[in-house]
Amino acid sequence: METLLIVDDDVSLLETLTMHFEEISQDDGQPRYQVVTATSAAAGLKAAQENMPSVVILDMMLPDRTGLEIIEEMKGLCGDARIILVTAYHDMETTIRAMKAGAFDYIHKPFPDPAALDLVVERALEYRQLSRRADEVHRENAVVRLGDIVGTSPSMQQLVKEIGKVASSTATVLINGESGTGKELIARVIHNYSYDEPRPFIGINCSAIVDTLLESELFGHEKGAFTGAVGTKPGKFELAEDGTVFLDEIGDMSLMLQAKLLRVLQEREFERVGGVKRVKLRARVIAATHRNLADEVDQGRFREDLYQRLKVITLVIPPLRERREDIPPLVKHLLERINEKVHKRVTRVPQEVMERLTRLPWRGNVRELENVLTRAVVLAPGDVLRGDDLPALEVHPSGPLDPHRAPGAASSMFAAPAVDDVSLIPTLEEAERQLIARAMAVTKGHKGRTCQILGISRPTLERKLQKFGLAQGHGPQVHPYPVKDAS
Repeated sequence: METLLIVDDDVSLLETLTMHFEEISQDDGQPRYQVVTATSAAAGLKAAQENMPSVVILDMMLPDRTGLEIIEEMKGLCGDARIILVTAYHDMETTIRAMKAGAFDYIHKPFPDPAALDLVVERALEYRQLSRRADEVHRENAVVRLGDIVGTSPSMQQLVKEIGKVASSTATVLINGESGTGKELIARVIHNYSYDEPRPFIGINCSAIVDTLLESELFGHEKGAFTGAVGTKPGKFELAEDGTVFLDEIGDMSLMLQAKLLRVLQEREFERVGGVKRVKLRARVIAATHRNLADEVDQGRFREDLYQRLKVITLVIPPLRERREDIPPLVKHLLERINEKVHKRVTRVPQEVMERLTRLPWRGNVRELENVLTRAVVLAPGDVLRGDDLPALEVHPSGPLDPHRAPGAASSMFAAPAVDDVSLIPTLEEAERQLIARAMAVTKGHKGRTCQILGISRPTLERKLQKFGLAQGHGPQVHPYPVKDAS
């Protein structure tokens, strides 16, 4: 549903236009527009800030100011909204001034029929959508430079030095870091500094795709290779050409695919699924994971030979809680990006708010900080980031609770009772099994909600359910801790 703001001091006209546009439906029968109205320039500007309209129909003559006087301010408040100026006067000079000021169109009233506005509004929405698509393409193709890595802490300075050394080679790189630390950002910086001319950067999240599809995504497939393969499709390794393939969360890749990936890295060639032709691997491989792969090797969940092949060069991104001095510059950098994205101008951060941001544990790292700031910017009524606009993050010894989790959910579901007898404490593997079983019980077997509670991907959950014999969420009776035999 698109939001349409109409600013005019003619109340009867507002009522007519509101009824007209609210009766227009989409293909699914839902209303096409949500109509917001205002009868003065001041009220219109306030409504623009609060509702972020897609299109504004703005009368030229208003009781307090003219539409031409507030058009720049209106654009600043609602970003890429298209503004249609309306007037009862046929003045060529004013028309030129309106178009020069950034109006999408300039039309005259009285309207012979409210439907006369339909075409103009639809055209405005179409141009807005085209502009947004162009912006998205520009952002996707934007070159990421060292300036996007924010931080002056010793650990970040050391990381930047290592990136400089890595960029001068084409060796395989393994990036270690907790979720939300910016592993893909580092990979893109390495890629962009490795070549003098633009080359493809192809990324894929190994934990977000099931194994049967991941193999096809990586290596491509031939026509008829499997049901639904109606044509030949090149994979990520092929599409990357002589650029970079970024394998995110490689620690979640199955052992079967690990073996195939190892062979590709060793032989520098591969076959499409269902094919026999050998395709040369020309791209550089950068992998990333939030897991400790050495521990995964010890547990038999990751191949040691692949681990050795990947860690030719290893970069470690420090978590945000270990470089708190980087938080203030990060906040400034993120606010610039967020303001542009949500079309706001929240630029001032009081000292007490910055101190609060600096003290929080940030278990979700930079991603969590960005999410918190985005919410605060959207809610801020002016240009000041207020403490009241920040979510109440309860600080626990292990970090703050997820702001999207219901209050008390973690403590009521998974809190361990105090025990003095260490024999009652389960092994890590048993504790993990109990946690997953309890989450499945709470969500009544809903795997999507279970993944949200546990903070893991769907493929990871499926593997763990199979591993612990909890398929479909039906497993053995689970207690918070093993009950000691009374005898």
